[in-house]
Amino acid sequence: MSHANDSRAEIPLSAADATVLPGLSEAQTRGLQELLRVSPVADEIARRFQAAGFRLALVGGSVRDALLGRLGNDLDFTTDARPKQVLKLVNGWADAVWDVGIAFGTVGARKDTDDGSFLIEITTYRSEAYDRTSRKPEVTYGETIEQDLVRRDFTVNAMAVDLPGRGFVDPHHGLDDLEARLLRTPATPEESFSDDPLRMMRAARFAAQLDFTPAPEVVAAMTAMAERITIVSAERIQAELNKLLLSDHPVKGLRLLVDTGLAGFVLPELPALQLEADEHHRHKDVYEHSLIVLEQAIALEQDGPDLTLRLAALLHDIGKPRTRRFESDGRVSFHHHEVVGAKMTRKRMRELKYSKELIDDVSQLVELHLRFHGYGGGEWTDSAVRRYVTDAGPLLERLHKLTRSDCTTRNRKKAATLSRTYDGLEDRIAELKEREELDSIRPALDGNQIMELLGLKPGPQVGKAYKHLLELRLEHGPMEHEAAVAALKAWWAAEQEQ
Repeated sequence: MSHANDSRAEIPLSAADATVLPGLSEAQTRGLQELLRVSPVADEIARRFQAAGFRLALVGGSVRDALLGRLGNDLDFTTDARPKQVLKLVNGWADAVWDVGIAFGTVGARKDTDDGSFLIEITTYRSEAYDRTSRKPEVTYGETIEQDLVRRDFTVNAMAVDLPGRGFVDPHHGLDDLEARLLRTPATPEESFSDDPLRMMRAARFAAQLDFTPAPEVVAAMTAMAERITIVSAERIQAELNKLLLSDHPVKGLRLLVDTGLAGFVLPELPALQLEADEHHRHKDVYEHSLIVLEQAIALEQDGPDLTLRLAALLHDIGKPRTRRFESDGRVSFHHHEVVGAKMTRKRMRELKYSKELIDDVSQLVELHLRFHGYGGGEWTDSAVRRYVTDAGPLLERLHKLTRSDCTTRNRKKAATLSRTYDGLEDRIAELKEREELDSIRPALDGNQIMELLGLKPGPQVGKAYKHLLELRLEHGPMEHEAAVAALKAWWAAEQEQ
C-alpha cells in the first residue's frame, strides 16, 4: 500500500514482501498481516468471480478492522455481479448459503476451513437513499466500486482491497482518517445522514467502539438533523444503542448522543438527568453520576460486557427528575425515585422493542438498586437477608455490582464505610446460604399439600395460604413439616373467623 492519497495501490503478496517495503505505516503493516491470514479463503472465492468475469473486493468494516489489527472471521465483500449471479458463484463452494438479504443485494455464506469457519457477506455495488418519509431504503445497483464506496457511512469504512490482485482502493482518504482516529463522511454529512439517518447514531457507536472522534462538520450535521432519526425503526435504533453500550468506551458515545440532541429522540430520559443545579448545589449532578456508575459497573464485569447490567447502571436514576423535591429544611429529596424509575425504564425499553425478559430484568434492578441503603447501618437480620436474596433472585450478582457501582462519593471515608457495609451483607448472604437453601426459598408445603390439608380446590385461597407460609419462611427461616402444618391450620382457623 502507498499513501492514502493514492486511491489505488498494490498490497504486497506475501509476508516476505512486507520486509522489503519499509515505507509501510504501522496500520498498513497490521492490515497486511490480517489480510495474509484470511487470504486463502478470500483469494479462493475471488478467483471464482474473476474466472466468471466479475470483480470482488474486501470492503468496509473488514478493511478497517484489518488495518486496526482486529479482523475476525466475518468478511464483507462487494462485487459488480448481480445477486443471482453471486448465488450461482457461491453455490457449490460455500458450506452454507442464505439469501435473506437478497432484496438489498446481499448474499450470505459460510465457508469451513482448517482455520475455522468464515461468515461471508457479498453485496452488489449499490446506491441506496431514504425517501424523506420512508423507513426503508430504495436500492439501486451501481456499476463501479467508486460509486459503491461514496455511499458508505464513513471514510474509514469506505476503503476496499481488490482481490485476488490486492489493489488498495481509498478514494476518500480513509486510511489518513483511520490513522488520525477521525470520523468523516465520504459525501457531505448532510447527504450521508439524509440517505440513512441511522448513520448519526452509528457515529456515536464508532466513537464508543473504536475511540474515534467525529469531525466538527459531522457533529454539526448530527446536531442540525437530529430529529430526522425519528423515521428510523425502533429495532434498528435499539441495535445501534446495544452496540454502543457494549463497546469499550460507551460513555464517549453517550455524551455525543446527548450533546448533539440525538438522545432527546431515542433515549430522552438520559439528557433529562441534566437537572438544573440549585444555587446551593444541594445534590450531585445526576447525569454525570449516572455515567460514572456505568463506568464503575463495567469495571466490575468479569465475563465480558453485560447489557443487562450496563442498561440498569445507565438508567438506575432516571426517576429522579420526576421525584425531585426541595424540602423545608433545605435538603433535596427524590422519594421513591427507584419505583418511578423502574416504570419509566419499562416504558422506554418497550418503545425500543427490547425483549420482555430483558425489560423485566433491567426494571427489577432499577427498582432494587436502593434496597441496600435501607439497611445502610449494617443491621441486617436473617429475615432481611432472605428478602433481599429472594427479591433479587437470579439477578443477585448483578445487583451486587450495581449497588457497589452506585457509590460515587468523593468522600473516601464514606465510600470505605459503604464498601465495608456491603462486604458485610455479602458475608451474611454466604453464611445463610450455608445453612439454608437461599437460592430457592419456598414454603415447607406446596400447593397440593395445602389443598389436601385444608380440603380446598384450586383457587385464590390456596394462593393466600401459600403466600402466608412463604412469609413465615422469609421471616423465620426453614420450618419442620409438623410446624408448617400447625401454622397453616392456625392461619386457616383465623381466616374462617373473619
